Amino acid sequence: MDEPRIAQKAPYPIDVEAGKTYWWCACGLSAKQPFCDGSHKPTKFTPLQWTAAKAEKVYFCGCKHTSKPPLCDGAHKKL
Repeated sequence: MDEPRIAQKAPYPIDVEAGKTYWWCACGLSAKQPFCDGSHKPTKFTPLQWTAAKAEKVYFCGCKHTSKPPLCDGAHKKL
């Protein structure tokens, strides 16, 4: 698996908690999108640790092709 699987061609809007750490799925295989469930283990991909600076709604990348992981940068519009 050289490229991540596209989980969806849209971001995941998530209300995050200030100071909480989230593990973003980078491989696209997790059943708990956009977060890791360990499905990456047979791949070269590893989840990305991200800690919320404040409580707010953020948009986690669903296509796994963002240039600003783990957040959406609109890359899904070009897939």
